[in-house]
Amino acid sequence: MSKASEIIVLAVLLVALSFTVNSATANPNNHRYNVGDPVPLFVNKVGPLNNPSETYYYYDLPFCSPEPLVRKKESFGEVLNGDRLTNALYELKFQGDKTRETLCQRKFNVAEVAKFRDAVIDDFYFQMYYDDLPLWGFVGKVEEESGILDAKGPKYYLFTHVQFDILYNGDWVIEIRAFSDPNHVVDITDDVEINVTFTYSVIWNESSTKFEDRMDKYMKASLVPIRRQIHWFSFINSIVIIVLLMGLLTLLFMRRLKSDMRKCAEGDEEEDKEVGWKYIHGDVFRRPPNFSLFCAVLGTGTQLLTLVFILFLLAFIGVLYPYNRGALFTSLVWIYTITSVIAGYTAASFHNQFGETGWERSVRLAGLLYLGPMFVTVFILNTVATAFGATAALPFGTITMILLVCPCLAIPLLALGGVFGYRYRSEFQAPCATKRFPREIPPLAWYRKTPCQMFIAGLLSFSAIVLELHHLYASIWGYKICTLPGILFITFIILIILTAMISVGLTYVQLSVEDHEWWWRSVLCGGSTAIFMFGYCIYFYARSNMDSIIQLSFFIGYNACMCFAFFLILGTISFHASFMFVRHIYHAVKSE
Repeated sequence: MSKASEIIVLAVLLVALSFTVNSATANPNNHRYNVGDPVPLFVNKVGPLNNPSETYYYYDLPFCSPEPLVRKKESFGEVLNGDRLTNALYELKFQGDKTRETLCQRKFNVAEVAKFRDAVIDDFYFQMYYDDLPLWGFVGKVEEESGILDAKGPKYYLFTHVQFDILYNGDWVIEIRAFSDPNHVVDITDDVEINVTFTYSVIWNESSTKFEDRMDKYMKASLVPIRRQIHWFSFINSIVIIVLLMGLLTLLFMRRLKSDMRKCAEGDEEEDKEVGWKYIHGDVFRRPPNFSLFCAVLGTGTQLLTLVFILFLLAFIGVLYPYNRGALFTSLVWIYTITSVIAGYTAASFHNQFGETGWERSVRLAGLLYLGPMFVTVFILNTVATAFGATAALPFGTITMILLVCPCLAIPLLALGGVFGYRYRSEFQAPCATKRFPREIPPLAWYRKTPCQMFIAGLLSFSAIVLELHHLYASIWGYKICTLPGILFITFIILIILTAMISVGLTYVQLSVEDHEWWWRSVLCGGSTAIFMFGYCIYFYARSNMDSIIQLSFFIGYNACMCFAFFLILGTISFHASFMFVRHIYHAVKSE
């Protein structure tokens, strides 16, 4: 890496950290309370338990509501996360116990009863925030009257009492839980008007947990012995595959490669004919077709790889953790915007190694390659969310802000990176002179063609990460924290190593049969793991309890964007590994 690129990467890291730390870290001084002080509580949203992306405004259900309703001003990340915080009638003062406090009395008409009943049928939950701590509870319950002979079906009940159990340490709130009491319910099975009295209780208890550690319960994965065994099995599986591949490459490819180099060094004409990759030395460094798009893939892949490493860094220092409202989405937007300079620099610098003109097109394509499909996906999902009235629908102000960030910040940074890449370009010194006309490629067997090699490369890498991938999907699309950042990071490093090793092996096999068009194939073989990842996400959805149209739309849309990002990242890693390998072997022999 050149000195200019190191400076750019360091600057991006510092700026990204300043943006995300300032937006995601809470100030402990703002959470001190005296006895009897009001502690802020906001209701957020409701939704079916099995469909995490399908959430609605809390007061879309006819709960007791204050007058007037006051919406809390959400941050940029909270809006992207679908959080819609609003004031509530609950009064949970610091260290103030309450027993069966009346919240309100309501008379529900038939339509309101039907709305609650539909929510109970769909297993709706509610979410609130108390002193920035999340809490959840269920709206109601369903009881099957199987023991009654003349039973007409299940009975539906609405919970009317919520008990808040709160822990404190000194003048800090440490933990809160909401318990919907099943002993205080009202029957909403029939379409009749009913009178309901909503009540709540508050119980305070002292805790020894420090304020600085109160978020630990949201950051740690479940360490149930079964899951621990699965994690260990996942690691052992990955390590075994790496060892097998290293042994395969060492015994087959490296021994064969050393034998080829020995034959070339001896200069025996008969033995030279057995070294197929030597005869294509004048074509292996020929620019591939659609070179501007190829440079854009490398630029965008490098940008996304940098983004992933920054996210891991933020997770390790405690900025990103589950239920930190909007921190992840805020980080994604700002880091992607800032790292646009890396995409522009990489695309332009690589393009200029092989030609001094046309680098501008590579930079433009780098800016559109991932952002274009992402914007189309977000537009479609926002339309679906708006049609269903879900909280995931972005307000007009947020859409305007996103559209302003691109021309005002991302595009100038992309162009700046491109200019840096052009100014500090270095000419590529090929070990072999490229011939004027490309050598004809001999007919290849079906198992040596691109689709088969993509299948092999993708399957091997995917098999090493599939168990951890399942935990990741369960964390993203469920309510269980099934994995830790450290485990994910190690798995990601394993994936990078596997991708590089497999790419080198397949490239050597390809060159051995005198096929010199390895550039695009190395990208496709490396990125093919993402195709298996997307296929597994479809399998995961089919095996889950998710079932609504809006959930299906968000599941497919977000996973498609994530898998496309991994395609670009792994494709970039795969090419660079193959590129280093090809340069090494042609440097090591004398070209005729």
